[in-house]
Amino acid sequence: MADRTPAPDTPELRERWGSFTWTKENKKTADWHIAKYPEGRQKSAVMPLLDLAQRQVGAETDTQGWLPLPVIEYVAAYIDVPVIRVLEVATFYFMYNMKPVGKYHVQVCGTTPCMLRGSDDIISACKKRGMAKGEVSEDGLWTLTEVECMGNCATAPMVQINDDNYEDLTVERLDAVLDALAKGEQPKPGTQEPGRHTSEPANALSNLKEMADTNHDYRSDW
Repeated sequence: MADRTPAPDTPELRERWGSFTWTKENKKTADWHIAKYPEGRQKSAVMPLLDLAQRQVGAETDTQGWLPLPVIEYVAAYIDVPVIRVLEVATFYFMYNMKPVGKYHVQVCGTTPCMLRGSDDIISACKKRGMAKGEVSEDGLWTLTEVECMGNCATAPMVQINDDNYEDLTVERLDAVLDALAKGEQPKPGTQEPGRHTSEPANALSNLKEMADTNHDYRSDW
């Protein structure tokens, strides 16, 4: 599993991120999130603000983004919350990266359904491309993390890469996805099984067949 400890608080880290502030557009977005909550409840915006900060760091570094400690402190000050409270949130949820990651963060589900469907082969394929768990690859493109269930058991094995899920993977299908990303292309997210659209049976529908092409109302039939 991923290491949830923050990156070391070094002088170099402070020099790089100590002056972090919102961009003009992100400040508007941050204030929009805060305005959703009643006066005195601004701390409730901590999760979207951490996500926004991580994305800003990602935009500045051409990576998927992460949360240096000075950035966490900035978010805490922005909503007048003790730093430790914001740090608790950041280290608890896997959606926040506590250390630098690559341009593409490859999160492989290793829980039982995915493991039974070949996630070990998926992890091995990632490693063959130079990925190591918790590390940024030499070319700066990849970071590999093994995670717990992400709710795609019916289309296992799967990976999440940045904001997209890729499901029904084989080693060959994963390679095709990664090759496309490396070229700067955007492969189709979701199931990679030909002819499959979401999580319907992979071979043929055994019931509710009318739902294949339209939102059929079965109530009159019942």
